[in-house]
Amino acid sequence: MDVARRAGYSVQQVRNLERDGVLPPAPRTGAGYRAYDASHLDSALAYRALAHGAGPVEAKRIMRAVHAGPGGEPLALLDAAHARLHTERRALALARRAAGLISAELIGDVRPSDAMGISELAAALGVRPSTLRHWEAEGLVAPTRSPPRGARRYLPDDVRDARIVHQLRLSGYRVATLRAMMPELRRARRWEEVATALDARDAGIDARSRSLLDGAAALAALVAREGEPPPGAKGDRRG
Repeated sequence: MDVARRAGYSVQQVRNLERDGVLPPAPRTGAGYRAYDASHLDSALAYRALAHGAGPVEAKRIMRAVHAGPGGEPLALLDAAHARLHTERRALALARRAAGLISAELIGDVRPSDAMGISELAAALGVRPSTLRHWEAEGLVAPTRSPPRGARRYLPDDVRDARIVHQLRLSGYRVATLRAMMPELRRARRWEEVATALDARDAGIDARSRSLLDGAAALAALVAREGEPPPGAKGDRRG
C-alpha cells in the first residue's frame, strides 16, 4: 500500500489509524478494497509528526478534530501543544541554572545545628513531608536516622541532594531517571552528569518542536484539500 510505504507504517497500522479516526474513512472500490488518496497520506504523515511532538493521545485528538470539519479546535489543540513545550523550555532553563548553582555549593564542616528535620526541609522546599519520604524510598535522598527507625535528620549534603531533586522534578524528570543519577552524583559530586542529562532533555524538546512544525505543515496540506471533490475510480489504490 502506497500510503503505508510513504508514511513509514505497516498496512495494518494504516488500517488501525483509519479505525481510530486518525485517517478519514477510505471509500471502497467495487471489489471492496480501500481506495486511499493524498488526504490519507497527509493525515498519516501529520499524525506521525504530531505523535512525536505531542504524544500519540494528543495527536489523535488533533487529527479527529481536523476530520470533524471546519472549526478552530485543531488550531487550539496545536497551540496548547506548543505552549506545553514552551513551559518545558522555561522550566528546563530554570532547572539548569538552579541545579548548577546548587551543585556547585561547597559543604563545609557539618555541625549538629546544620541538620534539618523532615518538616523543616519540606517547608523550605515547598513540598509535603510525604514527598520527601517518597524520594527516600526511591533512593534519591538518604537522611540519617538514629536510632534506625527514629526521626529523620537531613545533613547539609542531604539538603543539597533534596534541592537538586526538587528542581529536576519541577523540570519534568522522572523518578527512574533520577534514581540512576543521584547515587553517582552523591558519590562523585560531578555536575557534568546533570549537565549532560539537561542537554539531552534540551535536544529532545527541540526535536519535538520540529516535529510539531512538520505536523502542522502536513495538516496545512490536508486542510487545503477541503472542498475538493472526492476522487473517482481513477487512481484508486487497493489496501
